Amino acid sequence: MTGCRYSRYKMFHFTEKLDSLPKERSRLLPPVHVRIKPTNVCAHHCSYCAYRSDNLQLGETMDERDQIPEWKMFEVLEDLDEIGVQAITFSGGGDPLYYKPILGVVKWLAGSPIRFATLTNGARLSGELAEMFSRYGTWVRVSIDGWDDDSYAQYRGIRIGEFSKLVDNLSAFSKLGGTCHLGVSLIVDRQNIAHIGDLLRRLQDVGVDSVKISPCVISNVGSKNTEYHNPYVERVEEIINEFSLAQKESSFEVLNAYHRFPEKFHKSYNWCPYQQLLTVIGADLNVYTCQDKAYTSSGCLGSIRSKRFQDFWFQSKQRFFGTNPSIDCQHHCVAADKNLALIDFLEEEPEHQYFV
Repeated sequence: MTGCRYSRYKMFHFTEKLDSLPKERSRLLPPVHVRIKPTNVCAHHCSYCAYRSDNLQLGETMDERDQIPEWKMFEVLEDLDEIGVQAITFSGGGDPLYYKPILGVVKWLAGSPIRFATLTNGARLSGELAEMFSRYGTWVRVSIDGWDDDSYAQYRGIRIGEFSKLVDNLSAFSKLGGTCHLGVSLIVDRQNIAHIGDLLRRLQDVGVDSVKISPCVISNVGSKNTEYHNPYVERVEEIINEFSLAQKESSFEVLNAYHRFPEKFHKSYNWCPYQQLLTVIGADLNVYTCQDKAYTSSGCLGSIRSKRFQDFWFQSKQRFFGTNPSIDCQHHCVAADKNLALIDFLEEEPEHQYFV
């Protein structure tokens, strides 16, 4: 039996942290996990990129020139180590592997107890950087949409031939022999649905460990996303099931996250406990409630430009209760189901918890 890498229940391993989440608890503990966006630079121009799309709320305050100064990055890492943060994920904004100091950052983390991972387009997943991630990283997840050189170039506004180079990078990474899990996030839209099966087989052949199949987000309005994807949900499920049946003995994992949307947009709860578990540091040196409100004024908790992260974090617990998701978060939220589980757990009646 393989472990579940995408479980929504991983947070329940951190019982002390969970106990500290409610507003009436005065003690604030460090986040378990921090997302760092080192740079907003990216050489790809994906048509569905939430940070660069005019019809999505993400990225409304983003400056593509921003990046975390090298000295500040190491100050942040020292703080995260000192206060006991368990894991760091590098993400965008831009592509983390375009951040010039990233090799030195990874080498520093390799000597620390902090687990680390990255999201990337994979164009720079090679050489010594790939070797360091393979040996010391927990996972690398590469976003893919196109299924060949022409389609990949069309999706991303890049030169033809980059898809073949990416496949070579994935193959080479898988052969490094480290313990790092190599995953792919396959972003699905109307154009590539017919190619999912062939792409899954190709990724398996080059040594990818798992593929997470996710829908592109086309609007801040849940009903528009539902209208776009609903005709394809059953077909995507059929393709995945057919592929999985043919691969019964394989360790290659396919996760179907091609979901229907309403629960990801319309929130019934009025506080967000998850932001105390996972926080986001942007390339602009602002701290954000989550990745779905990064580079937005409504998601900004404050700045660490002129103060250390640990001083900022422990300054006031009240800042984490300034957002009412039922009013302020009527946009896509990756943590919606986690918040529902957390709130159900935290608000259960103590006298009834024994009747399991």
